[in-house]
Amino acid sequence: MINAQLKKPLFLILSCCIIFSCNTIDLYEKTAAVPGHKWTTAFKPEFSFTIKDTSVPYNVFFVIRHTEKYNYNNLFINLYSKQPVAGSLIKQQLEIVLATNDKGWLGTAMDDIYEQRIRLSPAEGSYFPKSGTYTFSLEQIMREQPLEHIMNVGLRIEKKL
Repeated sequence: MINAQLKKPLFLILSCCIIFSCNTIDLYEKTAAVPGHKWTTAFKPEFSFTIKDTSVPYNVFFVIRHTEKYNYNNLFINLYSKQPVAGSLIKQQLEIVLATNDKGWLGTAMDDIYEQRIRLSPAEGSYFPKSGTYTFSLEQIMREQPLEHIMNVGLRIEKKL
């Protein structure tokens, strides 16, 4: 049994080990609730965050929460990004894989709800060339309208160390 005098320093040492052993620092994560769990092409959630350090790479993730009733194994989206100070709007069309025939739904589950963070940046990370506020927006471009059983969508940006 650990005596009371050793508990506090041991807790601080373990906390520091856990904090400094991580290879990323959370910078930004935000999701938007999809109205009525029916994602229409008109609903284009927008996310803005500030980058100060342009010398390090960042991991960029698409965040989604959906029910098991979602009808497809994938999702096609347009990801729009705008750089600070009158930057041009960049559009990327992406396929997001949500399930496979072998594994079923990917991500973590709680009852019939699945949450996934899908990496959009390469494994080595992405660099933001300018410091300032970046704005991203998401647009679903599936044939089915509205796209049912999507609860939340968002972005996560992590500074990579």
